[in-house]
Amino acid sequence: MRGALFRAVSQRIRALTGAMRFLGIGDSCDLGALYMRLLTDGHEVKVFVKEPLARGTMAGLVEHTSNWENELDWIAASGDQGIILFENVAEARGELQDRLRREGFHVIGGSGYGDRLENDRAFAQRVLADIGLQTAEVMEFSEVASANRFIEEHPARYVLKFNGPDFNPNDNYVGRLPDGADVRAVLRTRSFYEEQTEAPGFVLMQHVEGVEMGVGAYFNGERFIGEACLDWEHKRFFPGNLGELTGEMGTIATFDRSRKFFERTLKRMTPMLAAGGYCGYINLNTIVNRHGIWPLEFTCRFGYPGFAVLGPLQQTRWGDLFGAMVRREGNATMLPGFCAAIVMTTPPFPYDRKTVQEAPVGLPVIFDGVLSEQDQERLYYGEVGVVNGQLVTSGMYGWTMVATAVADSISDASRKAGELADRIIVPNVRYRRDIGARLVDGEFALVESLGLLDPIV
Repeated sequence: MRGALFRAVSQRIRALTGAMRFLGIGDSCDLGALYMRLLTDGHEVKVFVKEPLARGTMAGLVEHTSNWENELDWIAASGDQGIILFENVAEARGELQDRLRREGFHVIGGSGYGDRLENDRAFAQRVLADIGLQTAEVMEFSEVASANRFIEEHPARYVLKFNGPDFNPNDNYVGRLPDGADVRAVLRTRSFYEEQTEAPGFVLMQHVEGVEMGVGAYFNGERFIGEACLDWEHKRFFPGNLGELTGEMGTIATFDRSRKFFERTLKRMTPMLAAGGYCGYINLNTIVNRHGIWPLEFTCRFGYPGFAVLGPLQQTRWGDLFGAMVRREGNATMLPGFCAAIVMTTPPFPYDRKTVQEAPVGLPVIFDGVLSEQDQERLYYGEVGVVNGQLVTSGMYGWTMVATAVADSISDASRKAGELADRIIVPNVRYRRDIGARLVDGEFALVESLGLLDPIV
């Protein structure tokens, strides 16, 4: 009885103060900088990091827990002020979110349906076709021999993509030869086939030329809230779109002029997302050209550095946004302008420490001069932690930090983000200086000319 009374009083105090409790669950602490902002705003945060190699990430900055299930009572004691954040798509994690929701917990991240949209590429393409979007031809395979025979019989340029969460972005391959010979060679030489107990599923997608752009928005379980975000990712490791396909090296994003594109694409998913219990951020990546919009794939999670791209453009604080989502009331306010985000990486990026075991961690992170409060707000920590009072690199991948800036133009945002990145000193740091260059040189004008953006008011 006394315990129930204490919980009731605690919930009442937290409701009056606006303080919330957040439990983050993920493999590698992808949302570390978001947790830090929640802490700055007066909320409580605990995070579970599944991967042992990633447990140094945010060490000394955010409280870690070794068992997230032991923290459920801590979340439940906060009532409507307690929220569980799931960071990434992993085996059965969407189904786990669905179960926790059925048990009465507020959960933001995705759902079992969202996991399938992201992991089963052929299924996602069928869903997109069913809601009236034009789709590129997709062929699904489970063995290399069948795929090679198909390419021999239907020579063309293809994109090779693997299903499921167990593959890195650099496992995928964008074919360049018109007869598909390079894709066949890649399939024959992929060493991970020898390591798999079961043949991994993969697809061959018809290659489509055009400008790659994404559209994303927050879904509260019933509807989308706030404006939609348009983004242009830079996935290749080196400037000029050379090198490995990474998760992301940088992005240009804006909430401006997005309604028309959103209504033609992602908004059509509303009934399916609601039926599938989805609650979180969702992004649809596309190719656009003079023939229209070609959807490629879903990202059914925040992703890193996705939230770091969104944060500078959101006027609504993270805690208020998440509260509005789980209560299914209220909205979110976005800021005008373009955000440029530059991902700063260290080895073993774009691989991981399981693959490149000798890659160092513990490299010092030093700032050139004293950063202003505004500059600190523009930095989003990634795989870093504090050791003996020193901020150092940590984690599995080398996602060290993201430097951001917001401006009225793409070129100004990119320049300002680059100036901030130049002030971060880390041994062996690598980042691209050309984020947004192709948009400035004509790709954004092409998107405008295709009539895909709202008119300028």
